[in-house]
This record gives sequence, C-alpha cells and structure tokens, in this order.
Amino acid sequence: MRSTPLIRALGIAFLLVGCRGTADPETPRSPDAAATATQSTPRSAEGEPHRFSCRQLADRYRIEIDGALFAEYVFRGHPSPIVYPVHGAHGIAVTRGHPMHTNSGEATDHPHHRSLWFAHGDINGHDFWHRGGRVEQRKAIVAQGSHGVVLTTHNDYLAGDSRTLLCDDTRVLAFHVGPRGRYLDYQVTLHASRGDLHFGDTKEGTMAIRVAPWLRLVGKSAKGAIRTSEGRKDREAWGRRARWVDYFGTTAGETVGVALFDHPQNHGFPCRWHAREYGLLAANPFGVRQFRDGRDGAGGVRLAKGKSLTLRYRFYFHKGDTTQAEVAAEYGDWVK
Repeated sequence: MRSTPLIRALGIAFLLVGCRGTADPETPRSPDAAATATQSTPRSAEGEPHRFSCRQLADRYRIEIDGALFAEYVFRGHPSPIVYPVHGAHGIAVTRGHPMHTNSGEATDHPHHRSLWFAHGDINGHDFWHRGGRVEQRKAIVAQGSHGVVLTTHNDYLAGDSRTLLCDDTRVLAFHVGPRGRYLDYQVTLHASRGDLHFGDTKEGTMAIRVAPWLRLVGKSAKGAIRTSEGRKDREAWGRRARWVDYFGTTAGETVGVALFDHPQNHGFPCRWHAREYGLLAANPFGVRQFRDGRDGAGGVRLAKGKSLTLRYRFYFHKGDTTQAEVAAEYGDWVK
C-alpha cells in the first residue's frame, strides 16, 4: 500500500499490515492476537522523547503516549467505529462515557452520540447517524514512526437490513502530540463503489464528538463555553458557518478544550455546525436547510458510481481556553 501525504508528513513507517476487525480473507492475522510496537520521538515539551505505542485487541486499537492512554479506536460492538475514550491535554478524558459506560452525573440523552465518530443521517435514504445503517471495518493497517500512530481502515456501509452494501470508505486517523496538546487528524474518503450515492441535506451529521459533562454549557456540572472562528459564542454557534469551533471548560483545576477544524478543501467549506450547548460538536458538510443560516439554500452532494469524496478534519485537544491555546494559529498552521 502506498503511503499517504499525511503518513509521509508525520514520518510514519508501516509496522503492522493487514490487521483486521471483521472477516477479511486476505488477512491471516487474528484480531484477538495482541500486536504491540513502540517508537520514540524527540518532540517533547520537557525535552524528553515521547514514546508512542499501538496495541491491537479483539475489538479495538489502544493508542498510548509515554505509557498512558491517549485513545482507543473501537471497530466492533457499535453501529459504526468510534474513538472512545479520548484523553486530551493533561491526560483528562474529554468525551462522554454514555452509552459505552455511564458515569455519575452524565446525561443519558441521544444514545447514538458515541464519544467521537463519523456518520451521516441520509446516505441514499438510509440513516447512519442514528441506527438505520451499520459501518463495519473490513481491513486495517497500523503504521508508526517518530511522530505518532496512524490507523488506515477500510469500511463497508450496510443498509438497515445489514445485507445491502451501499458503499465503502477509507479512513486515515493520525494520533500525535504537540507542545500545547494532542491531535487527532481524521480523514475519510467515501467511495461510490456500488452505484451512485446521495448524501442528503440534513442536520444529522457528520464528523462529531460528544464532550464530557463539564464541557457542556448546560447541566449541573457544566463549566464549558463555545467559540468559533467567526467570533460567535455559545448558542450562537449552532447552524452557523465557521472554519473551526472550540469547546473549552474547567475540571480538576485545569482549563482544557477540544477544537474541531474544517479543511478548506472539504465539500461545503466552511461547513455549518451542529454545535449544541448540551455537548454535541459536529461539522456537517452536507446539511443546509435545517440550519439557521441555510433556510433558503440546498445542500447534499451526489457522487456518480466510481467517484470518491475526501473529507479532512483535525481534533485539537488543547490546554487553556481558545486564546491561550492559540486555536486560530493552530488552524492556520494545519491548513498550510
């Protein structure tokens, strides 16, 4: 497999090839066999090298930095692959546990909000945002080098009957670290491999994270705030177009946050945001009509058979608030 620009930029070398999450006749390796690899990098704020490791378990990949958990990519047991848990700056968990694991004080609304995930509510009329369709991992490759860990996965989209294959995608997830926090670069290439595809105009999508209770703007433990690249705050962010949106708050004496970046080459850039005060942050490249500044527009996109569409995002798990984390500067560096 040829390395992608993202892999080359991170200085990654392939270590595990053909690791699978679901049945794959090309791959002899069992998903139940743990596979671990470790590499050092000189990129440390304290001057010490970081140590990255990725361990394959029966249903997930466990990514660690310096022996501590960063995140797990779970490819089995849910309607689609998810990233859960996610430990951001200072090692603080930044996503809600429910419905994977309900913690005291957490809201239990919207059980389809599963930590960090990619899904859309209308693909050829099938709902992958809620529970109308499934995304199943077919094959995965783990790569690792001096700057982080990269997972490349190949996934099938199954309609509600779990038998009809609509399309497939290729995902490239890069987990790495910087002086102000941690990063997850999430790239998805959707392939119209089985026929024409229509991604419908709905607010239910698409690149999403459900944040921890203290990052919310409402609720007993809420200590969060929202800021956008266009200067909007809190509730004003919902349904508006922006290049990035940042959620930040305070817990255990630390101010930390997560910003989600929309790439200028993405369809619909700058996208509209399904950003809710109760803890949902989602970049939606297809939705227009149901958002507050798109009432008279038309969204969605059609892909002819054989065509593909690539979407690129970055999650920036940072220290401090939006200003202290220099979110705007981080975004500028990323799009360069």
